[in-house]
Amino acid sequence: MTGSTARLRSLRGQAAEWAGEFRAHGTPLDSDPDAIGTMLSLGGVQYLATAGVPECFGGRDLRVDGHRFDGMPVLERVLVIEELACGDAGLMLGSPGPSMSGVLVEQLADEDQKARFYGQLVAEPTWTFFALTEREHGSDATAIESAVSDRGKGSLELTGSKCYVGNAARARIGTVFARTGGGPLGIGSFLVDPTSPGFRAEPLETEGLRGAQICEIVMEGVPLTDGDVLGRHLPRTRRGMWASIQVFNRLRPGVAAIAVGIARAAHEYVRAEWRRPPGSAADTIGALGDAIAATRSVVRQAALTVDHGGDGYLASAAKGRACALAEEVTLAVCDLLGPGARLEHPLLDKLVRDGRGVEFMEGTRNIQALQTFQGLLTGKLDSAPSDAR
Repeated sequence: MTGSTARLRSLRGQAAEWAGEFRAHGTPLDSDPDAIGTMLSLGGVQYLATAGVPECFGGRDLRVDGHRFDGMPVLERVLVIEELACGDAGLMLGSPGPSMSGVLVEQLADEDQKARFYGQLVAEPTWTFFALTEREHGSDATAIESAVSDRGKGSLELTGSKCYVGNAARARIGTVFARTGGGPLGIGSFLVDPTSPGFRAEPLETEGLRGAQICEIVMEGVPLTDGDVLGRHLPRTRRGMWASIQVFNRLRPGVAAIAVGIARAAHEYVRAEWRRPPGSAADTIGALGDAIAATRSVVRQAALTVDHGGDGYLASAAKGRACALAEEVTLAVCDLLGPGARLEHPLLDKLVRDGRGVEFMEGTRNIQALQTFQGLLTGKLDSAPSDAR
């Protein structure tokens, strides 16, 4: 325990209040993702809309119990994300805000690009998107085929497609990875206005996390300029795929926190709904709670490691374990409540679907296992000070 414990508890307490509102709106949003427009006044949604926007670009700090939070440290994000996901993961992911693109902009954008990006977010609730994955290449990001061609005099043109992109049909600004040449160094990232000619985003039918409105994007000659090239002031080796790795390293603890939040929601649900004599079920419910607490500890350690400049190997381990936990706990709760649990308990059915959905965010479990093994093999599986409790 450290001196920051009271401060972080205040942040968790505020996020828990927001989570209660999220829980009340989660099921309607799952049925109708377009209902997100009626939920913009919720405290948690308003926080997410500008969390991480620097003060110099109009961002406003959150103040709770005399403590100030700017939304930048990964540990702070993880604490808030877990609570909001326990309320409803779909609403948390479907809220406007900088999200993944914000981390990329923080890494690569010049001052003019940051002013353009953040300016939209502080002016009004604005959805963003982060487009890397392509349908035919999945986790092999270096094989992407979307490309930017130079038309001369600072004019560029973007052509290709992306898949499994959250909030793309709602967004007013976002980032796209595309080829400018051969090999890994021939991949760059670009600020893209989805209202531009040739850009089309269509929502996909999904089983879980429906509030995030996962989309497929088609880009047919989308006009860009040199001013849309992220990292144009940086060496080529610090753009493209290197930048995407930095984004994933910073955000994987957050995805793990989403999974922990879903598992917590299922665990809290069965504790509230259990009406039979305790018997062996009490041991099972207790064991699920212990597994959630242990995984939460790993997730927070991973967040601290990233905040301390670590390589992200522990974040991969945390993401893989947490996603397995979400699936294990939601299915175990179904077993406890009986064969008809998913029919009799619609919220539990939603948690099962959402719990499976996080598996596919930012790298599936096998990808995380490979990353974790690499960290073990090279001796770089980091640890961090134990002040995350």
